[in-house]
Amino acid sequence: MSDPHALTAALSLRREGGARVGAERIALLEAVGELGSITAAAKRLDLSYKGAWDAVQALNNLFEAPLIMTQAGGAKGGVATLTPRGRAVIAAFHRVETELAAALGRLEAGLDLAPDDDLGTMFWSLGMRTSARNALRGTVTAVTEGAVSCEVTLTIAPGLEIVAVVTRDSVAQLGLAAGRPAIALIKATFVTLAVGEGIRTSARNQLAGHVAHREDGAVNSEISLDLADGKCLTATITRESAQALDLKPGDPVTALIKAPHVILAVE
Repeated sequence: MSDPHALTAALSLRREGGARVGAERIALLEAVGELGSITAAAKRLDLSYKGAWDAVQALNNLFEAPLIMTQAGGAKGGVATLTPRGRAVIAAFHRVETELAAALGRLEAGLDLAPDDDLGTMFWSLGMRTSARNALRGTVTAVTEGAVSCEVTLTIAPGLEIVAVVTRDSVAQLGLAAGRPAIALIKATFVTLAVGEGIRTSARNQLAGHVAHREDGAVNSEISLDLADGKCLTATITRESAQALDLKPGDPVTALIKAPHVILAVE
């Protein structure tokens, strides 16, 4: 029988504007791995499909490799597969839970806490909090210096880059250099969508993808895009624009993002 007075703890994270989560997202990963479907996993965990989809998007974007790969399906929905990286994250999460429980046991017994190990980077990605709808983890591959500002190129997946323009002071303060991991933060309202070929635009970032999900509101529409290597991007545009572009799941689309609209964050 467990001691009702014993110290307990749980890893706790927070999604933007939502309640604290932690084990819930890991449970979602585990359910998708078992059931092979985000819809079925959401139903098992009593989540809305959008809530489950948003959680999967956020997790895929914050790791260097996707945790869940999706494939569009027919009337019965698509297929979702837990990747080796996803299984590694689940195992690491449970390991930290075990270590946390052990540390609390030592604390309660009056022992010194052992120093943390090398899992910090992984769980910094999970626990990061930001008001930006899009947070994509990557590695700095180039820094081009100017008189006042610098152009920083972040590779978020093989063949998929995002360019940000930030001040020289920011580059120095953040320690941005080739090989440094960083996260690109992009508000959904800063993402413009375009369809068709031969697009000419001044936007520095032109990311090709396919519509994964569309949700219409009274005024705006939220469009989720599948990019390369399991990465996702969300755009908020007017409902009138979504209707004019006739955006549907599976349609090819290009996301346009100005480099100054990309904010970079580091650990």
